[in-house]
Amino acid sequence: MTPWKTWIAATLFGGVYAALAFGRLPGFRLDRPAIAMVGAAAMLGFGVMDLREAAGAVDVDTIVLLFGMMVLAGYLRLAGFVDLATQVVANRRPGPLAMLAVVVAMSGVLSAFLVNDVVCVALTPLVLELCRRLRRPAIPYLVGLATASNVGSVATITGNPQNIIIGSLSGISYARFAARLAPIAVVGLVLTFLVVATVYRRSLRTPDGPTPPARPPARIRNHRGLLIRAGLVTLGTVALFFAGAPVATAALIAAAVLMLDRLRPERAFEAVDWPLLVMFMGLFVVVHGFEANVVRNWDLSRIATEGSPVVPVSLAAIFLSNLVSNVPAVLLFKPVLAVIGDPEQGWLALAMSSTLAGNLTLLGSVANLIVVEYARRDGQELGFVEYLKVGVPLTLATCAVGIAWLSLTHY
Repeated sequence: MTPWKTWIAATLFGGVYAALAFGRLPGFRLDRPAIAMVGAAAMLGFGVMDLREAAGAVDVDTIVLLFGMMVLAGYLRLAGFVDLATQVVANRRPGPLAMLAVVVAMSGVLSAFLVNDVVCVALTPLVLELCRRLRRPAIPYLVGLATASNVGSVATITGNPQNIIIGSLSGISYARFAARLAPIAVVGLVLTFLVVATVYRRSLRTPDGPTPPARPPARIRNHRGLLIRAGLVTLGTVALFFAGAPVATAALIAAAVLMLDRLRPERAFEAVDWPLLVMFMGLFVVVHGFEANVVRNWDLSRIATEGSPVVPVSLAAIFLSNLVSNVPAVLLFKPVLAVIGDPEQGWLALAMSSTLAGNLTLLGSVANLIVVEYARRDGQELGFVEYLKVGVPLTLATCAVGIAWLSLTHY
């Protein structure tokens, strides 16, 4: 291993992660996916690795699983599943607190099995429409939607992108992952409802300022046959996950089965977050270059410990997730968790804390940004400070619950 490769790999890695932390590269109009791709190309261009090694660095299981779940969620949306659920809620005209409970539960449960970013894409415009119809202030429900999607996604490997990576790298089965982390998600969703209801107790009693005029109920368009088939395929896929089937293969087969329909597949492909997949592939290459040329020179055995890794891993993950975002933070932990005394506990603590840390600030997760952007287009401004009213206490409470649960239950 030559010193110049070590120096170049460290420089490129540091530059990419600094740019990811700021979300842009000064002087250029690059977003995070483009930054990761440029970093990967630089690793190749400067000879840190060749194309074959770079291709091997990309975790195919992660990319395939994420793609399959996005397509699956896309078909559910096209079939009218979420629209139908929203129509049922609107027809029942629940009270403000009951409606908040429904939004939190729907967002949390769907995010537990489908990628939470995709869930927010589907639910945000429908929650806005629901608030308009029932003449309710939208901000409390939007905050509840965003935070619940993060909390609910803790429960399973397929809940969010970082969990998908952790599931692939750790080798923890889908059922065991859910058994250890689903209780945290359940308690977390209860805390989400309580914190949002407390912070917005006045708004939930009386609308704060004028609300948009109610629109006549929109005609719900659903494809009955596709709705039934997509629901059965989704349930079957989740059952296969719990039965121990390879999750990436199961998700890809499920997506392929749903494509055997008269509906054009490109409509479902619109639900795929292609920039996110590009960012993942770029980060895999950048992190591999750093590991192979820099980390291998370190004596990581000195940090190996027989004690519980839950607290140190959780605290470090919370900090890094809000510094460089949770997906890059998770990849940073790979060499460290390989040498600790209890790697499974470490991976579970990383999944829990990196996900719940996404609720700390508005910029903490992609799901938050999706909700904010849809709200902005609808004329609803959810500001950074406004979000902190819920984000800070909720993150502290849920992380405390998660750390306590993993520390006290080790089986």
